[in-house]
Amino acid sequence: MSETTPKLRAALDDIPTYKPGKPAAADGRVAYKLSSNENPYPPLPGVMESALAAAADLNRYPDMACTGLMNELSDRFGVPLTHVATGTGSVGIAQSLVQSTSGPGDEVIFAWRSFEAYPIITQISGATAVKVPLTEGGVHDLDAMAEAITERTRLIFVCNPNNPTGTVVRRAELEQFLDRVPSDILVVLDEAYIEFIRDNEVPDGIELYRNRPNVAVLRTFSKAYGLAGLRVGFAIAHEPVASALRKTAVPFGVTQVAQDAAVASLRAEDELLGRVGSLVCERARVCEGLAAQGWTVPTTQANFVWLPLGELAAEFAAACEQAGVVVRPFPGEGVRVTIGEVEANDIFLRTAEAFRKEKF
Repeated sequence: MSETTPKLRAALDDIPTYKPGKPAAADGRVAYKLSSNENPYPPLPGVMESALAAAADLNRYPDMACTGLMNELSDRFGVPLTHVATGTGSVGIAQSLVQSTSGPGDEVIFAWRSFEAYPIITQISGATAVKVPLTEGGVHDLDAMAEAITERTRLIFVCNPNNPTGTVVRRAELEQFLDRVPSDILVVLDEAYIEFIRDNEVPDGIELYRNRPNVAVLRTFSKAYGLAGLRVGFAIAHEPVASALRKTAVPFGVTQVAQDAAVASLRAEDELLGRVGSLVCERARVCEGLAAQGWTVPTTQANFVWLPLGELAAEFAAACEQAGVVVRPFPGEGVRVTIGEVEANDIFLRTAEAFRKEKF
């Protein structure tokens, strides 16, 4: 009897592997993780208490409808309850959006480089990824993205601020772009880092969604809210899209611990704003330090900075790790560095200065 293997979908062939940020050293050395855009602060006040209380019922399934969290989000953002959907982080919802709109023969447009999961979730669905290069300044080229639309286009991702460059698209150009997109194509505004934006010209995607049925907004509790380990995010979209997300969501995917922690986080907004403000100040210090050293980096509105190092990316990452900070290299392109603890940022700045003196 000849040996055979199960037949798997051809769409899974050659799917790029998602590369998470490398963890800090586990060999006893002091090391800081600046590779995953995590929040360096502990959970907000009241969050641990809520999470621990929910953990007492781990033998029970969570509320599959996420009732408490859904109601909290509806009230917080002033949107109908039927326009809200939750999921396992914004990336889990992004995958549901692709599954809901796109399959073999369809196209999904996004900037490149942008969030690393976009090509993966597109290929899993069997659709074709259309990567539109960023401008020389690392910004979405919205004109080129509009020109890339064809009759096969079903979904467009706009990552704002963009991961990994931290750059943004502003209201006028974004609205002009949305006006050019046919109304039967879904545009997803991925706003995982919106809390860190200080550019007043960058719009809140939820305001744009309100009178545009083909616009959906993605948000997460992983970054500013500091719940990366619990995997909970949400989307705000008009009823047909939000309903599709609820249909395609993994049943019981968002744990009760995550739901209750997210509700507690939303209720600790004053503390959240203070922490985000501190990180924004630290971001400014890091960017000013890099500029003083002679680096030219894109203006970032996220909780990270991007060094377009090209072929030196891996070497720079190795130098940082040797110094005690782990950063995220994209070989041949650049390095993304999260704004972390003051001590970690200081190590990064010292390493960047020494590297520049040696290589440039």
